[in-house]
Amino acid sequence: MALANRYDFVMLFDVENGNPNGDPDAGNAPRVDAESGYGYVTDVCLKRKIRNYVELVKEGETGYNILIKPDRSLNSKFTAAYEAEGLKTKNKGKNVDDVKKAREYMCRNYFDVRTFGAVMSTGDDPCGIVRGPVQINFARSISPVNLQDVTITRQARTTEERTETGETEMGRKSMIPYGLYRAEGYVSAALANKSTGLSEEDVELLWTAIINMFENDHSAARGKMCMRKLYVFKHDNVLGNCPSHILFDKISVQEKENVLPRAFGDYEITVDHAMPEGVELIEKL
Repeated sequence: MALANRYDFVMLFDVENGNPNGDPDAGNAPRVDAESGYGYVTDVCLKRKIRNYVELVKEGETGYNILIKPDRSLNSKFTAAYEAEGLKTKNKGKNVDDVKKAREYMCRNYFDVRTFGAVMSTGDDPCGIVRGPVQINFARSISPVNLQDVTITRQARTTEERTETGETEMGRKSMIPYGLYRAEGYVSAALANKSTGLSEEDVELLWTAIINMFENDHSAARGKMCMRKLYVFKHDNVLGNCPSHILFDKISVQEKENVLPRAFGDYEITVDHAMPEGVELIEKL
């Protein structure tokens, strides 16, 4: 079923004593804006967790495969699309109609392709490029974060030579004592209807995945991560009734006075419920 409504959304999530998104360029320490000290989490990280949740709850169901995962090469999946549609393989995309049919197959069968889009123009059997109707910005912390390197020890040794140096070795974990992050996103009904076929059912699954994205992704390195709030702005038509930035400004998050933020309750969330005509605010969480 085609989408009849545009959506914009705001999510608030936090981390306690953990690393929400390591930076490979900084020894996998939490990502931080060097100028301001605010922490951030990439859109790629957030979309990975959504993909993982969808794969977990929809495994084996037709139409809910996940393209971006390390099971096999992308090009082999593109070739499989050609074979499933009975198209000539190893033609390097010379037949435009074949590429279009293969692209439509990928949208029908892969949730993350019809949601986030994908570049599928590589290999002998290219499936073109899909611009995703769902886009998510980088998440940024509400307050500057305090990066800490915590020294740890381990008793298990990997080689006989190391066992001769003593009983323990030193290691390090990078973490943030506490950080509340805000991310904003968009669902384009016009783009969904025009190119990928994202449905109302898919959008409902997206909200469920966002709410639960951390619940099956816990690890010692990431600490305690929780999705705290999900605000959805629903427009009453395909193109929308109001610019997204005006709606995002309806959600204000501020530190409480004279408090060092170490918990979600150390922030005040103010919601302006006066919506522009044709826009409905839905608090999913």
